[in-house]
Amino acid sequence: MTWTILGMMVVGFLLQLGTSDPVGQAGRSSLVAVFGMHGFAALAQNEWYRLITAAFLHGGVLHLLFNGYAMYLLGQQLERWLGHGRFLALWVVGALSGSVMSLLFAPSQLSVGASGAIFALFGAVFVIGRRLRLDMRMILVLLALNLGITFLVPGISWTAHIGGLVAGLAVGAVFAYLPTGSDQAARRTLVHTLMVALFVGLLAVLVFLAPTLWSLAMPA
Repeated sequence: MTWTILGMMVVGFLLQLGTSDPVGQAGRSSLVAVFGMHGFAALAQNEWYRLITAAFLHGGVLHLLFNGYAMYLLGQQLERWLGHGRFLALWVVGALSGSVMSLLFAPSQLSVGASGAIFALFGAVFVIGRRLRLDMRMILVLLALNLGITFLVPGISWTAHIGGLVAGLAVGAVFAYLPTGSDQAARRTLVHTLMVALFVGLLAVLVFLAPTLWSLAMPA
């Protein structure tokens, strides 16, 4: 799954280069306008696909290389720990969680990138590594550096990063610690499926409540 997702990210970027004006300017691609994350468009026009398609588009070569390299480093280890299905679920939930956070707190901002999913991988690696009693100091350093860049460098969608990180910590904890006292594969799969579905359901509730939350945040 790691290599498949990386391949889809590369294909998405190449399509951006071929549909941009001028040609080769990924950030000006028509795909960004149609498939990038934009909260108002997703909600008002029922363009819910934006919550996941944005993760396969990027603002430039460096953006793609940074996310791709992080995906390569973290993804392979996590996929070995979790297996293909759980790893894919983690990645997708991380991307969705980042998009939902963007919808709630930056609905007018157009954003692209797999950063929400990448931060979910960071969170899951930390939690599962702790469960396995591994030294996680390097992961903490990398996570701290990335969070620093998130809030110090202008133009970065902090909402996607934080939303993905929360998802990674939550889903990673489910995979690492539940169920307790049983090694039965069927029971583990059932519990993990139900808990991931519950988290996705929570995201759906937040999307449903988004207009109410926006109105409460607006000054009287």
